[in-house]
Amino acid sequence: MVLMTSITVILKEGINMNRSIMTLTGYFDRQRDRVRHPFRVIMEKEMADHLTGWRFLILTALIALTCLGSLYTALANMSQAVKPNDPEGAFFFLKIFTITDGTMPSFVVFISFLGPLLGIGLGFDAINSEHNRGTLSRILSQPIHRDYIINAKFAGALTVISAMLLALGLIVMGAGLVALGIPPTAEEFVRMVLFILLSILYVAFWLNLSILFSVLFRQPATAALSAIAVWLFFTVFYPLIVNLIIKSLEPSAVAPPSHLIAVEQLRLTLMRIMPNQLYSEATTTLLMPSVRSLGPLTMEQMIGAIPGPLPLGQSLLLVWPQVTGLVAGTITSFVISYLLFMRREIRPR
Repeated sequence: MVLMTSITVILKEGINMNRSIMTLTGYFDRQRDRVRHPFRVIMEKEMADHLTGWRFLILTALIALTCLGSLYTALANMSQAVKPNDPEGAFFFLKIFTITDGTMPSFVVFISFLGPLLGIGLGFDAINSEHNRGTLSRILSQPIHRDYIINAKFAGALTVISAMLLALGLIVMGAGLVALGIPPTAEEFVRMVLFILLSILYVAFWLNLSILFSVLFRQPATAALSAIAVWLFFTVFYPLIVNLIIKSLEPSAVAPPSHLIAVEQLRLTLMRIMPNQLYSEATTTLLMPSVRSLGPLTMEQMIGAIPGPLPLGQSLLLVWPQVTGLVAGTITSFVISYLLFMRREIRPR
């Protein structure tokens, strides 16, 4: 009897111990699940730094004020822009992004001009500032993969840029809806959303380019000046160089049409090296459905063509090369900066 009682007690103690072990195991599993991934921690830290920094606030205020000014100009001239036999009459709402009276550029032009400044401003000191402060070596001394840092830097800045451009686009849509009293059609809404996504991709290219310079140069000022120099070269000087080249190849008045078309094709090919040219062509096609071609057309191609806006699918096919070019430039800049950062020797200061 005593033996049976002892065995029963031992079994109960074993069951209780097993339950305690299972409870502790579940507790540690829950604690392990609560530990956040290093990539997420670095990304949230970058987003918080951007959102609370004066640099992002100043750039956002500059872009918002200029774009809202263009919105006011577009709404004030909406009645003059609408014509009785306009083939884009069914896309009345899209004119908010493209209309201008000459005193102030349109919304699209402002994004094309100021968007690179936003990308450069958020990326020119992404890596070199951490190295100069000595925090980069401290982060890498922890069990954190090196690629988490540069990936989180890009993802955090891109998330902030996406939120800002999306909010600005929705503000423009809401203001247009209140002022005009006409809701956009489903196709118009899709075109506007694609325009916002294309703007995010355009700014992401300049963000990656500035991150590349932040990896190449130790001083943030040098990286910022290099990125701004590239932006000014493509915005101001490169079109002048292309015009000089085309002027030297300008055919005479008796030149055959094939030669004229070849020269124009060469001019378009050279101009499409610029990211802002690719962005301008793509956004113009999306927001102006009456655009049917982005190159020269012969009389044989125009004969029999019925004037009218293109469907959304045809517009996307027309701008697909431009979008591919922007994606390729963005990926190339990121890959180069990624490889340089992964092979860079980082020593504690």
